[in-house]
Amino acid sequence: MFRTLLMTLVGLLACTANGQPPPGYYDDASGLSGQPLKTALSGIIDGHVAYQYSQLWSFFPSTDQRPDGYVWDIYSDNPGGAEPYLFTFGTDQCGQYSDEGDCYNREHSFPQSWFNSSLPAVSDLFHIYPTDGVVNGQRGDLPYGRVGSVDWVSLNGTKRGPSNWPGYSNTVCEPIDAYKGDLARSYFYMMTRYMSVVSNWNSDMLAAGDLNIWATNLLMQWHAQDPVSTKEVDRNNAIFAIQQNRNPFIDHPEWVAYIWGPTAGLQESGRDPLRIWASEGLLHLDGATPDGTPVVLMDALGRTVRSYAWNNATLVLPPLSPGTYLVRVGRRVARIMP
Repeated sequence: MFRTLLMTLVGLLACTANGQPPPGYYDDASGLSGQPLKTALSGIIDGHVAYQYSQLWSFFPSTDQRPDGYVWDIYSDNPGGAEPYLFTFGTDQCGQYSDEGDCYNREHSFPQSWFNSSLPAVSDLFHIYPTDGVVNGQRGDLPYGRVGSVDWVSLNGTKRGPSNWPGYSNTVCEPIDAYKGDLARSYFYMMTRYMSVVSNWNSDMLAAGDLNIWATNLLMQWHAQDPVSTKEVDRNNAIFAIQQNRNPFIDHPEWVAYIWGPTAGLQESGRDPLRIWASEGLLHLDGATPDGTPVVLMDALGRTVRSYAWNNATLVLPPLSPGTYLVRVGRRVARIMP
């Protein structure tokens, strides 16, 4: 028994060192969709190792370091161009500041006021990023959104102003495109990790213990348009080594559609003779006879990408970005990842 326990501990330590989940980490979520999937994931990532808020400074060099060694600030980074300023860990940590570029502090992308600074969310690294003090202050506790008319903009293009997203018109903060998916997946994590208490939180982005409709649509779009990056994968691995939990929507981006997408509660039946899958640019419809039924290819938001008539066992897919897609054949719906 001792040898078995020792081998288990060695295996877990090896997985932590390599930045991957232990074998079987997501087993309880296998084959699920909709609320059962969300509940299973919450149980998997719940009970993480929590730290004091003051300790986060020491973790940022592991979680948010640029390849050149500087602080990876999503509010000042300028992908493809010169950064307006760079921060050095420790040396440029805020205290006092007055201008953009003075120092970096700890940005709760999911503002503390929304959850009353309660533990352990207040120090959960999955939604806390090192960012410029001034930009952090300009954002405050505003919801994220799509800005219409701009009333303030940071040096890297992070904007603040009235929202022009359907369903919400108050002031919002809009990060640059390169980090919209990162922040969306942070929010999906928060809704899942803290699903048992979200109903007690207060924000214009929340309703009935989850994201409200306009916020869901916005973040689903950001998730689809800005896929998981190497930065996110590395950050997920680093936080796992610290907190011993992961953001499942970085490991499995398709689970966003399974929980919040247009067919979130879909349970695909193994008894259905029609099998739908994708490979090498082709959509395969196998196990049943083509009968001219309409075939609709949709993105993760439920928008039609292409329509076909089911007259062949294989259909040619259009060029597709990485991600999860839905295929509807008559009344059947399946998910594919080309």
